[in-house]
Amino acid sequence: MQRPSYILDRQQTLFDDDRLIADAGLLLPATLARRLGLGALLDRHVQLGAAAGHAHAGDKGSTLIMSALAGGDCLDDVDALRAGATASVLGHRVVAPSTAGTFLRGFSWGHARQLDAVSRALLGRAWAAGAGPGKGPLTIDVDSTICETYGLTKQGASGFSYTGVRGYHPLLAVAAGSDEVLHARLRRGAAATVWGAASFVAETVARVREAGASGQLTLRADSGFYARSVVNACRRGDVRFSISARQVRPLQRAIEAIPETGWTPIPYWLEGGADVAETVYTPFADRRGARSVRLIVRRTRPTPDSQLDLFGVTYTYHAFITDRDGQMLELEADHRRHAEIENAIRDLKYGVGLNHLPSGRFAANAAWLAFNVMAHNLARWVGSIGLGSPLLRTKTLRRRLFALAGRVTRSARRLTLHLPARWPWQLDFDRALARLRTLTVPAPA
Repeated sequence: MQRPSYILDRQQTLFDDDRLIADAGLLLPATLARRLGLGALLDRHVQLGAAAGHAHAGDKGSTLIMSALAGGDCLDDVDALRAGATASVLGHRVVAPSTAGTFLRGFSWGHARQLDAVSRALLGRAWAAGAGPGKGPLTIDVDSTICETYGLTKQGASGFSYTGVRGYHPLLAVAAGSDEVLHARLRRGAAATVWGAASFVAETVARVREAGASGQLTLRADSGFYARSVVNACRRGDVRFSISARQVRPLQRAIEAIPETGWTPIPYWLEGGADVAETVYTPFADRRGARSVRLIVRRTRPTPDSQLDLFGVTYTYHAFITDRDGQMLELEADHRRHAEIENAIRDLKYGVGLNHLPSGRFAANAAWLAFNVMAHNLARWVGSIGLGSPLLRTKTLRRRLFALAGRVTRSARRLTLHLPARWPWQLDFDRALARLRTLTVPAPA
């Protein structure tokens, strides 16, 4: 028997097969995109005027989206979709990286906002096809993140963010429980968390209402969004809110006034280490029309021998304001689940291509953000509509379904896509493809 190393050394390599496909499983999101009319939406809404690369927005945008789903995080990675017979499973013309770059650089801020209309319509169609909450309640998690950049030539990213690094500071609204990105807006890195948050919340509420969410909406956010304008935006939109409060002196006095008998223990890794209490509090009391709301506070003991413990700190306090009805302990546990938005942010950065913003132009990077959000949502909908599993991460979907090696053959004028025998997730792939191909999407308005 020949030694394996000897066999490997004698293997010949040839890049000569025009029928091979590296990411044949992209057939799934491509099928879904076609059923949702993604290419037609891009052609209809994205009008770049006389800018270079203005033509065929559907093909160019779809190329960027499919590249992101294939794991591409820069423009050069688009070329992987042009190899072999990959285009045969995508359903659109795959453009070259240089063409995609020219297309992105043709965007102004107004053109990037045209992509908001595309993602808004896409959300409505996907929800109408079964991915949405319908008449049920919907919790919207709002947060921001820092997308780090390097160098001083990127518009809007040359200054330092609040974390002390250079980069962009986009706002994100995510549907709790499904991790769909409901809305996204790019901002310069030096922007404070709350800048533009009220209008962003109002736009998000309008989007989900238009998409078909008719049940009770709830907004969850951390203390960066603790602002009167955000609370007022929720009230105008008939949205309940649950927002972490800043530890200003009036709030500290309200916490100090809670009697010891008002604290209820909750399960914690440290014996007797966490309690919850509730009181009434009037945030933004110095403003006209201020209203009292529920203030729910969780206190925790410092870890033994930690720095806080060594300095004699008895408790640390975490408070949030809310106008929701319900039991105190249930609302407190639900508010802590706001942290799950970090899973969606991580998936945007490491599942698709948001960890890298490729252009020196702010509007081009805003368009890059929008295309990556669409790619992320397509992956979520492949999971929820095709597999019934909305929280499968993009990397998991790519490993199991999207990054399948395939080969296309033609016989009797019929194309056949050959995939690996004994693939562990063959049943998932077949089931998802069958569901997506029979998907019924209401006719667009």
